[in-house]
Amino acid sequence: MRNLLSRALLGGALIVIGLPVQAAIWQLDPTMSTVVFKYNYGSDEYQGIFTNVEANFDIDPTRPGSCKFDVTISIEDIEVDSPEVLDYLLDYELFDVDTWPTATFQAESCRLTGVTSFESDGTLTIRDQTKPMTFPFDLNIETCDGQVCFRLTSEVTILRLEYGVGQGYWANTAEVPNEVNVVVDVYATQQ
Repeated sequence: MRNLLSRALLGGALIVIGLPVQAAIWQLDPTMSTVVFKYNYGSDEYQGIFTNVEANFDIDPTRPGSCKFDVTISIEDIEVDSPEVLDYLLDYELFDVDTWPTATFQAESCRLTGVTSFESDGTLTIRDQTKPMTFPFDLNIETCDGQVCFRLTSEVTILRLEYGVGQGYWANTAEVPNEVNVVVDVYATQQ
């Protein structure tokens, strides 16, 4: 009953703002979107930005189970405050961008968990490791420059060592914890 009520409320909201309530391909708008990763080194907190993210979403907001995600992140386009940190991140012992220049997330299904909250089940690939991942997110319909768009927000924790991001010295979690938080705030427009 709760699931039915949530769908009815979301569907009604979409009709009110004039969004076609049907499946559509949505493409990430890189000028309005950010994907940030946060980590600690010792007791200090740091962050970086993935500046080159491409994503297509096949989402029917009234039938959330039918969604598909196809996300590619160019690892070599990381932006951090220190050139030295960037060199470490791109090197063999961490991301090894010469061998694995991108990370990907692909999902084939979603489920509604609240009025605007969803989860997608898919796979995350970093380096040569592909693992199943449940990606929780909030989805809100907005207008961007006069056209309908959606804003997808999320925060997830990734265990970097499960993906081989931490060879040699960097496998030790005494200075750099295994947990990396990824904060997603992206906008997508209908294609």
